[in-house]
Amino acid sequence: MPIALTPRAAEKIRALLRRHRVGADACLRVGVKDGGCAGRSYTLDVTDAPGPDDEESLSSGVRIVCDPKSFPFLNGTTIDYDDTLIQGGFVFDNPNAKSQCGCGESFSL
Repeated sequence: MPIALTPRAAEKIRALLRRHRVGADACLRVGVKDGGCAGRSYTLDVTDAPGPDDEESLSSGVRIVCDPKSFPFLNGTTIDYDDTLIQGGFVFDNPNAKSQCGCGESFSL
């Protein structure tokens, strides 16, 4: 199951890509790194093109890439965007996470 964006998150990503005037092949890179209060934290970045081993998906018109080490942790994740004052930002609904910190930016398996 691929990584997906809600329509609200996709619109936010498309707006960011337009604002930064990236090339037509630009992708949203989603990943995981060690750290955060729950053990692993999410990463989001823009990349010019996918790497040769990246997992790729298309969601709401946005190309998403994920490196092969992060993909098992993120497979099936849906990314939303919350624009409320207190919790504003990207929100990850990760079916692989056993627990996550209160802010939702890190998780454990």
